[in-house]
Amino acid sequence: MRTGEEPAAPALRGPLVPVLVTGPSMAPTLRHGDAVLVRTGGRAVRPGDVVVAVFRSRPELLVVKRAVRRHDGGWWVRGDNDLVTDDSRAYGVADVRGRVVARYWPRPGPVRNRPGR
Repeated sequence: MRTGEEPAAPALRGPLVPVLVTGPSMAPTLRHGDAVLVRTGGRAVRPGDVVVAVFRSRPELLVVKRAVRRHDGGWWVRGDNDLVTDDSRAYGVADVRGRVVARYWPRPGPVRNRPGR
């Protein structure tokens, strides 16, 4: 790494990637400690999808958020917990790396999408 260069977020390798959710920003949909599967290919992201993304202003940070709308070639993303603002309201546009398709631990099941805000 060159001096002054920001570290990159971890790469998502493979068609289905396990990701561990940390923090309360996606409650009640996802909770701290939930393990989810992320699809890195497949259909295009739609508003309301739960995604894994990287903020352009924080390239070292991989986040789980809900896609709200296309914005400046990326996505405006928000957490489901309105009390936590570590989303596009604070960090701006994000680039989506994949869609969350299922939670496999501790409460296995699909992750429901909902219309964007």
